[in-house]
Amino acid sequence: MKTVFARTPTLKDCPTHYCPGCGHGIAHRLVAEVIDELDIRHKTIGIAPVGCAVLLYDYIDVDTIEVAHGRAPAVATGIKRTNPDMIVFSYQGDGDLASIGAAEILHAGHRGEQITVIFINNAIYGMTGGQMAPTTMINQVTATTPTGRKPAQQGYPLQVSEMLALLPGVLYVERCALAGPAGVRNTKKAIEHAFKLQLDGAKGLAMVEILSPCPTYWRMSPAKAMEWIENEMTKVFPLGRLRG
Repeated sequence: MKTVFARTPTLKDCPTHYCPGCGHGIAHRLVAEVIDELDIRHKTIGIAPVGCAVLLYDYIDVDTIEVAHGRAPAVATGIKRTNPDMIVFSYQGDGDLASIGAAEILHAGHRGEQITVIFINNAIYGMTGGQMAPTTMINQVTATTPTGRKPAQQGYPLQVSEMLALLPGVLYVERCALAGPAGVRNTKKAIEHAFKLQLDGAKGLAMVEILSPCPTYWRMSPAKAMEWIENEMTKVFPLGRLRG
């Protein structure tokens, strides 16, 4: 029988701890596939902060450093500057990157650090119980906004990619979504491009924002979560290349 799909070697063969329908598993596979296809496994270092992605090293078989909440860009900066020939990437959720780590990512972009950032945006805090995140959308129900996020009380969702795209030190920013086969394919292309820029020695930070489902704390089925990304999230976080 013809093999139509095989697990890429850098993706470890292990049980998942993620909830059913979570997008992290898809994103891990895409990152691992790109690393293998670019043949950079031997020279790649991953940075995983606190959040649902904290166990990145359990799934992607590259040297990985676990860091404090929000500090991935700072640690990635130090690793890249002391190991300029290595490919360094951070893998961060929105609760990490857009909240406690907002200053870190903005200043890393402002400095033009030569790192790759994979930014998983599911508009909620997934690890700690479904609280409102900086990217939570207006009227979205969370554990801390039971009647929905209201601008007068909690402000507006933070659009990190749009902010980073304004900085001269940022080389490339693209927003994709793990909704449907076409969305997954486009996400992989964006991740590949971001890694290639660093591999080719291009100066500046590259970030791929990925709209990803969290069915558990969105309180919907995995299928409905995918529809919600396409029908609701993309209105607030439009897909496409913002810089580069």
